Parts: sequence; C-alpha cells; structure tokens
Amino acid sequence: MSDVRSLDAFRKAKQKAKAAGNTLCKSGRHKWQAAKDTVFDSKQGKLVTREVCARCGKTRVKGT
Repeated sequence: MSDVRSLDAFRKAKQKAKAAGNTLCKSGRHKWQAAKDTVFDSKQGKLVTREVCARCGKTRVKGT
C-alpha cells in the first residue's frame, strides 16, 4: 500500500498562491508607486502624477 499523505500542505500552498498580494489590495491597502511620466491636465491647469499599484496594477491620479 502507498503512504497516507495529508493534503493540508497542498491546500495551504494553493491558497497562498491564489491570494499572492491581492488580499491587501482588495482591502484598500495598495502599494502606490509614482509612474515615470508626468502629465499636464488641461482641465485642472496643473501637473498631475499618475500612481500605479505595484501589486495589482491599478492606477490613480494625484494632483501635485
């Protein structure tokens, strides 16, 4: 007969790989980094900085 193995380690590894940083972003704790390009917004009349989340890739615009 073959050895009996526990599936707990397999399940934990699968769940960890599935979550992989998305749990922080889903709860609103993004890791914002400034994008390299600076854009001039003609409606606001000032320079704005585009920020991108390093984990999920979501973008936001922050006025300077």
